[in-house]
Amino acid sequence: MYYDVVGLLFWFLLLLVLIAPQWQFRALKSARLKLLGRMEEKYRFRVITLIHRQERIGFLGIPVYRFIDIEDSETVIRAIRSTPPDVPIALIIHTPGGLVLAAVQIALALKRHKSKKVVIIPHYAMSGGTLIALAADEIWMDPDAVLGPLDPQLTVRTGLALPAPSILRVAKMKGENASDTTLMLADVAEKALREVQEIIVRLISDKVGEERARRIAEKLTQGAWTHDYPLTVEEAKKLGLPVKEGIPPEVYQLMELYPQAHQQRPGIEYLPYPIAPMPFPGKRGEGK
Repeated sequence: MYYDVVGLLFWFLLLLVLIAPQWQFRALKSARLKLLGRMEEKYRFRVITLIHRQERIGFLGIPVYRFIDIEDSETVIRAIRSTPPDVPIALIIHTPGGLVLAAVQIALALKRHKSKKVVIIPHYAMSGGTLIALAADEIWMDPDAVLGPLDPQLTVRTGLALPAPSILRVAKMKGENASDTTLMLADVAEKALREVQEIIVRLISDKVGEERARRIAEKLTQGAWTHDYPLTVEEAKKLGLPVKEGIPPEVYQLMELYPQAHQQRPGIEYLPYPIAPMPFPGKRGEGK
């Protein structure tokens, strides 16, 4: 009898451990959707999220890093297409970047939407995230949020990506002494730079004019900074991007519903305070 009870308890606990993550995920998803609904009702925008955190898999809690991929582009494009043309879109982005193809697809789909487009950045939108942001009429950023450069990265072997501007500089320095591999990489790097620059011009020329758009495209792609350099609100404004400081307070609440892997970090503790009100560009009903 004793062993039967212990056995039943063991299987019950095992089942609980296996099912608990699913319950937690469903509860978080439900809370996110409710908050998105409140935001849409309050600000009269269709709210779409592209949020990449370190995600935990199963009950073992193995962290998996997320980036912009083709599945993201398919889902975001469907959301954009399903939005009526007279309804403004607010796209919340939190990402380290990802595939150029996927980012370009999302950016062009957002650009084609006929009503107002706003990209909201609570923390960072690097690389492909910055490219998508350029498609918006306005980029709303937290005062401490950052964008990133758009210099193409060429993967030469597993785990090693080289910036296209650096490849071109090396090929130019070596000249006739450059290897065939370096010359081929330089050829691909030149094409990659030209392609990304043309996409940037296509996204922003109607807002800043073609000549200024080409200057911005060159600045973002020619290797003036390292690929992970943080472009602050002030620097983005100096470039001529349509950046406005401040985001809706609900966005911070939304980010809390995307828990980061390894949340308990020794040495980082604080008593929670209510989110302080902060002015931001949006107003109730704006953008129609």
